Amino acid sequence: MIDKIYIEKLKSNFSEAIRVILANKVRTLLTSLGIIFGVAAVITMLAIGNGAEKEILAQLELVGVNNIVITPIPDDEENDSSDDETDAGEISPKRFSKGLDMLDVNSIKKNLPSVKKVSPEIILETYVITKGRQSPVKLIGVSSDFFETANIEIESGKNFSDTQTDFSLPVCIIGKKIEKKLFTGESAVGKQIKVKDVWLQVIGVIEEKFISETAQENLGIRDLNQDVYIPITTFLVRYKDRKIISDKPMETGGGGMIFISGNQQGPKKKIPRGNYHQIDKLTIQVNNSAELNATADVLSRMLKRRHNDMVDFEISIPIQLLKQQQKTKQIFNIVLSIIAGISLLIGGIGIMNIMLASVLERTKEIGIIRAIGATQEDVILQFLTESVLVSIGGGIIGIVLGVLSSYILELSTGIETILTLSSILLSFFVATLIGLIFGIAPARSAASKSPIEAIRHE
Repeated sequence: MIDKIYIEKLKSNFSEAIRVILANKVRTLLTSLGIIFGVAAVITMLAIGNGAEKEILAQLELVGVNNIVITPIPDDEENDSSDDETDAGEISPKRFSKGLDMLDVNSIKKNLPSVKKVSPEIILETYVITKGRQSPVKLIGVSSDFFETANIEIESGKNFSDTQTDFSLPVCIIGKKIEKKLFTGESAVGKQIKVKDVWLQVIGVIEEKFISETAQENLGIRDLNQDVYIPITTFLVRYKDRKIISDKPMETGGGGMIFISGNQQGPKKKIPRGNYHQIDKLTIQVNNSAELNATADVLSRMLKRRHNDMVDFEISIPIQLLKQQQKTKQIFNIVLSIIAGISLLIGGIGIMNIMLASVLERTKEIGIIRAIGATQEDVILQFLTESVLVSIGGGIIGIVLGVLSSYILELSTGIETILTLSSILLSFFVATLIGLIFGIAPARSAASKSPIEAIRHE
């Protein structure tokens, strides 16, 4: 019986609150603006944060958690010409480095116990020909460990065997986009493609991976889906090896020949070597992340000694770069959260102020309902219901606005946003809680009115 009476009171309060809100539509809308924008800001902020977290995790998967990346630094003509000139206008002798090569790879494997795998890469921008069509591709010479260190799964086919690597056989593994482009609607495994002047047999196709433009720019990650991978020995034997220097005469524009002699007179002029490194990238996978910094330090000293005290390489730890990005994005999310919180706080204050003004306007009404038997609890429940309904209405509009703004932001800026049910429910709960908390003061003020005050007000 008591529950039935309580339910009837709730229904009566709800219908009365709806009547008051509809009677003051403009004022109610202005009151709920803070809640609307606050909820929209919360949803958008959480969507951006979820998108950033997904991007960080995807990048971590691409670069590897325990990887160290070594990239060579080619000879710089401008720096060399300015740094090596003496007061007499001559070029001072410079240390000679053999560059980053396969000997370094073998030495790292042999001497560093903290290293689990070593994956060298050689990159050549070239073209592929099949069925009379020519398409630009990147030809990548890799070891069989490359796919594990780069967290790449071979979707169909198999990895390079020891025999294929040892005998430099003309085989390749291609990206998914290459398969779709050259072998539409059919499997590429077992078929032949011509890359530059060499026919290669496709023995595998890697799974397709989404790589954002941000990852490609910040971490130097290629679009792996459009690469052709061959054993690194095949690359060095059948395509190009920068360690092999051909002693050929230089042709002049008029068709004559110039032979470089060791007995030339006058000041010496240094000829830039360009990219003299045999390999273009070296990925080192260590046993555990605790050994990353120590291994990187040992690698730096070891390679410097092997390169005749020349630092013609750069060592980076991708996971540390990603952690820095993650920290920056977390700070950004905190700032957005504070802004959203301030907006919700202002919205709550607005609700409280309007409700207090409503109490003053409705003093006579309050006195009458108190005179006919309404208790203070009834009045408190009535005004709390109005406050909560205003907040819920603003929250619903804010949710719609937040969802729309998230999609618009993704379409206009390319920033990935991920909406989740939990973020929507959280914002809705916060909006309701704001209405409840900031409605207490007006409700208590209304409940303190008495029938005598109503007569005085009249």
